[in-house]
Amino acid sequence: MTRLTLCAFCLLGTSVCSADDWPQWRGPNRSDVSNETGLLQSWPDGGPKRTWMSKEGGLGYSGFSVVGNQVFTMGLEIDGDEEFVICLNAKDGSTSWKTGVAEKFANGWGDGPRCTPTIEGDHCYAMSGNGTLVCLSLTGGKEVWKKKMSDFGGGVPFWGYCESVLIDGDNLICTPGGKQGAILALNKKTGETVWQSKDFTEGAQYSSVVKATINETPQYIQLTQKALVAVSPKDGSVIWRSDWEGRTAVIPTPIVRDNMIYISSGYNVGCKVVEISKDNKPSNVWQNKVMVNHHGGVILKDDCLYGYCDGRKGGWTCQDLKSGEAVWNDSKKLGKGAIAYADGKFYCLSEQKGEVVLLDASKDGWKEGGRFTLSPQTENRSPRGKIWVHPVIANGKLYLRDQELIYCYDVAK
Repeated sequence: MTRLTLCAFCLLGTSVCSADDWPQWRGPNRSDVSNETGLLQSWPDGGPKRTWMSKEGGLGYSGFSVVGNQVFTMGLEIDGDEEFVICLNAKDGSTSWKTGVAEKFANGWGDGPRCTPTIEGDHCYAMSGNGTLVCLSLTGGKEVWKKKMSDFGGGVPFWGYCESVLIDGDNLICTPGGKQGAILALNKKTGETVWQSKDFTEGAQYSSVVKATINETPQYIQLTQKALVAVSPKDGSVIWRSDWEGRTAVIPTPIVRDNMIYISSGYNVGCKVVEISKDNKPSNVWQNKVMVNHHGGVILKDDCLYGYCDGRKGGWTCQDLKSGEAVWNDSKKLGKGAIAYADGKFYCLSEQKGEVVLLDASKDGWKEGGRFTLSPQTENRSPRGKIWVHPVIANGKLYLRDQELIYCYDVAK
């Protein structure tokens, strides 16, 4: 499902530079953690060098997948009615191919797709805002098959389908939601149904499925508004379920460490850790509001969780995984936003101003290694929308997006 690409070894003093593809939402392991090394540990004034900027991304909040020399994302034609998948050349940002896949998803916070394409083998898998799922060939973007979530009983969530599908072996896993079964497995080659989770029928929210093996039991874990659930890869049957008190929109992807699962939601809901016993019974280890993460993501590094917490006592937060207590909190250095990790550093992006900060991944507090502000910024963003696409670090490059504008920065030493 993931592909590790080692770049040509380069001598940097005594260090070795390695690069890593980013083939799906939140990277190789859906953790927002890159395995890359040999990256800049500080930035010059004005930030790292921008190698290119494309204006071909279209509208929407789709993130990036990067495999080898190809960058994949989605967009909506400006002043048009068609959503598309686009493949860019990672060297210069030129468009390799662009394939229309679905009708426009309209929303007051910004029209267009939200999904990050998933790249596996010779194919690209992507979901439109209205729930059209496509499989495209990486060579030229030719359509292989297409399905609609409505065919499986799914109803479009208020802010559109945002899920980035999971490929596991021969199967594609996604979440149409609804009474026919919330979670669905399709054959990745043909799009034919393998199973649908008949005993789990929650509506779709905005999180993406993660795969885990807990107590030697393979499982797919998903978060909806009212439940954290694990289903069997064999038939979609429920292995365990833990109730959740989500409100309005449940977005962040679950984080798995051994037999523990961490989740967080915005709208004053908070976070918790669930522990799974040897007989597959879930129990809450702790639950609190130290982290009220809306949609910028949370990263587990060592034994701490890092992300932005909404609320009066919010801000960028480091939270202890085992106790749930705050290690540090800073609401003054940078506004609310998204986070990614590579080579000992966090890459934090503020949604309001487009400021980008290089930050030590440390329990010792806020220690900056540089910052810059995205420029230029789009004139096509909805007044209610912000810069919501998460940073991606792949093969020595940092990728950022503000609607149709796609930026690539060189962050290798």
